[in-house]
Amino acid sequence: MRRYIFSVLLGLTLCCPVLVAQTPAAASTSDRLSKLEAQVAQAQSSADNAWMLTSSALVLMMTGPGLALFYGGLVRKKNVLSVMMQSFAMMAIITVLWALVNYSLAFGPGTSFIGGLHNVFLRGVGLAPDPDYAATIPLQTFMIYQLMFAIITPALVTGAFAERMKFSAMALFLTLWSIVVYSPMAHMVWGKGGLLNASLGGRFPTLDFAGGTVVHITSGVSALVCALYLGKRVGYPREAMPPHSVVLSFIGACLLWVGWFGFNAGSALGSSPLATSAFVNTHFGAAAAALSWALAEWIRNGKPSALGAISGSVAGLVAITPAAGFVQPFSAILIGLIAGAFCYFMVIKVKSWFGYDDSLDAFGVHGAGGTIGAILTGIFASSLINPIFKDAKTGTPLPSGAIEGNWHQVGNQLVGVAIAWVISIVGTLVLLKIVDVIVGLRVAPDDEVEGLDLTQHGEEGYDFAS
Repeated sequence: MRRYIFSVLLGLTLCCPVLVAQTPAAASTSDRLSKLEAQVAQAQSSADNAWMLTSSALVLMMTGPGLALFYGGLVRKKNVLSVMMQSFAMMAIITVLWALVNYSLAFGPGTSFIGGLHNVFLRGVGLAPDPDYAATIPLQTFMIYQLMFAIITPALVTGAFAERMKFSAMALFLTLWSIVVYSPMAHMVWGKGGLLNASLGGRFPTLDFAGGTVVHITSGVSALVCALYLGKRVGYPREAMPPHSVVLSFIGACLLWVGWFGFNAGSALGSSPLATSAFVNTHFGAAAAALSWALAEWIRNGKPSALGAISGSVAGLVAITPAAGFVQPFSAILIGLIAGAFCYFMVIKVKSWFGYDDSLDAFGVHGAGGTIGAILTGIFASSLINPIFKDAKTGTPLPSGAIEGNWHQVGNQLVGVAIAWVISIVGTLVLLKIVDVIVGLRVAPDDEVEGLDLTQHGEEGYDFAS
């Protein structure tokens, strides 16, 4: 027994120095691993933040110069500056309004329908991430990215009342519209606790990756209401009112196409494979819709036009927006083909049947394209691309869309579409009436004939005399 005890003690004595010698090395290895993990996390955060800031700039480019040039070329030359100024005004007005209250209403904690006032004046919106929205980028980056969406959405509405609304009325109406229509819809679809939020447990999870309902249905349907409320332009449809410069519109459409990569791929909120998927789908959807619209026009008129092709590309970009991060590339092509033909039909046939004067076809492209895109998202969504629905117990991905057997999702999409339509119609009608009473909506007929560039801004887009 003594010999056994002596052997054990001797062994411990001999081993202890070794163990003591290894402890600092083990600790050093652990520290190095911790530092390496921190560096990897920092590198990922830096990459994601760089992509999101770039995407923010791309989305702002969609409003100015993209939409400004696209809309500017479509109006008559006496109104080119006025319609461009409307887009530019949104860049300034909505930015200040977003900092004051709209960000809080859209993304702050609140009810299932609208956020509260917790983040007014951007209180609490700092440089630390909010894991509920984006865990790898500063909350301020998320905030500024979402601001760019809030800017372009009301700017899209201006296409419906181009060439006939007062600048003062436009500014007041769209300021109120961004509070009453845009902010609640953004909160319901993307905000914490939102009724339609698919990623944060909404009651009716609506798949809207980058704004089919939030941006395009709200702006497009509101545009239709504006066109109906204001009535037709002087001389419409007796007088021809062709675009004064398809060249400007062509450049604008190409800028929109490029900027849309920030719009859709940026909605992945990081430089991830999901961003790649959204980028690819965006491009394929736009190309397919451009061909679809041009082919429909070719069959009907015997020749394809440049205006038709660029209009088709925008329709495809609109329709693929809600689906960009949920579908596979061939599905994106199908969505584009359907959207191009459908929006062409809405602009050429439905508009003439009902006789409304949607000056720049904001409803025919954005309202109709956003609606068909949202519904098709429910059909073509794939869990292989974005497993947004998972089993609560096992974490196993569940079917996303109808092609995987989840037809219930089409119903959720219809609920989201219906809510977007209702809030847009009711909110826009009420606000138009209020603004009409306060400042009046339409310019005088003589001012409209002379052109809004001179009568509203005292300057001309083209001074050929000098």
